[in-house]
Amino acid sequence: MDVNDPLDFELEDEFLKPPPKVSNKRRKKVIGLDDLLTDHLREQEKLKEEQNEQEKPKTKKAKKDASSYDDDEDPREAYLTKLVEKCENQLKDFGEEEDIPLWGVKVFGDKKAFPPLEFPELGSCKLLQSFLNSELNSVVELAAEKGDNFLEGLLINGWLPKLAFLCGHIEKPVAIWSFNTMLYSSNEELRNSSSDFWCAVLSSRKEVDQLPVEIGWFPEYSDLRTALDTHGFLFEFSSSGEPKNLDSDTGEPPQNIRAWLKFVTACCLIRSKRPVFSVVEAEELIEIIICLFLDRQFQGLLVLLNDCVEAIVNYFTDQEWHSSCENIAKFIASRVSKDLNCIQSVECIPVASSRCKQLKSAMAYQNLLSCFDGFLCQAHNGEDILRLLRAINFKDKSCDFFKMYIHLVLTENWVLSNSLIEDNPVIYEMFCLFLRQCSSLISASDLRSYASKVRHRAAYLMHFSIYK
Repeated sequence: MDVNDPLDFELEDEFLKPPPKVSNKRRKKVIGLDDLLTDHLREQEKLKEEQNEQEKPKTKKAKKDASSYDDDEDPREAYLTKLVEKCENQLKDFGEEEDIPLWGVKVFGDKKAFPPLEFPELGSCKLLQSFLNSELNSVVELAAEKGDNFLEGLLINGWLPKLAFLCGHIEKPVAIWSFNTMLYSSNEELRNSSSDFWCAVLSSRKEVDQLPVEIGWFPEYSDLRTALDTHGFLFEFSSSGEPKNLDSDTGEPPQNIRAWLKFVTACCLIRSKRPVFSVVEAEELIEIIICLFLDRQFQGLLVLLNDCVEAIVNYFTDQEWHSSCENIAKFIASRVSKDLNCIQSVECIPVASSRCKQLKSAMAYQNLLSCFDGFLCQAHNGEDILRLLRAINFKDKSCDFFKMYIHLVLTENWVLSNSLIEDNPVIYEMFCLFLRQCSSLISASDLRSYASKVRHRAAYLMHFSIYK
């Protein structure tokens, strides 16, 4: 008996019997490394083919017309393609959007040589000698040998206007030096102090009909013009109908223009004491200020420009203003180009006084007349202008809505800024009908340039300006 043979009781127990041996007739095939490598390469080729099929550009569909789609393609995609092509064709019919530049002209160009700011004879002036011999100088301890440096100290510290009021006289060398310092100095502190000195002397109200200080030399209009010319003011802008574009300007505006504006404003406020400018010179001053309004570099000086315009407008007498207002309007209308600069030249005028409103209305009216100057049926009065505007066909593809926008803004300023037109029922009613045409006949879906601007501005004027 073999030791490894089962015992008798193990043979009788069913659970302890070993499982029967199953004979497998089929033997599995042994897979070698070569077979695995072949299968791996085959799978890689299949993956590459699938990637190539996905990366192929689908150019056949893009080149097909809407009528050549196969039955297998989605009909919604075909409809969308037709709709896009229709919209593109309509946009081509309207024309491409024009690149309309912003308003703005170049007012200053190259500078010229500045006059000298040193005056050796300043030390011998009686004004300074009186200060040197006073008890106050014992505290300050200034010496006359310092010349203009001595005068600069008095100017910056605010002593010069006080000395002028005490002495009641400003000698010619001091007046010329302070004026040139104000308009030509690059020192901001000196520039501002000189401007404050002149404004203090001119605006003093101790006397009603005369200045409280006798001035040995008073600047004239030619001196103000020379100062602008020295800083490079382009006077040819006033005689040429094509102002230069500001985009090409890389220089900075003259800093002394602030003092120039303050001085002109102060001179216009003392006409009862001393008429500084003639009527023609005052008219040209307003034209110069409007030119400054057209330079985008001076947008930070709007307060000074507005104050200066109001002061010059009020400088005229009632008799002078009636003709001067029309002269200024005709001059600006004949010089400013009929683009957004045309609108800016009108809307820059403040409306703080009745004269400013009258000037704004007159400038808008003269600009409208020049806009229709080339028409076969020229406009000779306000009714002709509105009749030509109402005859414009908005549905015509050749309708220029940019010009239409300029005409609308000019008409708005002409009618609404002139209180006399409200008493003219014909002009007022024609203007209301023109606004109604612009707001109702121009479709909201009109994509032509400036069509929506004309429509929205007309609608706003109808509801918030005319019938308020």
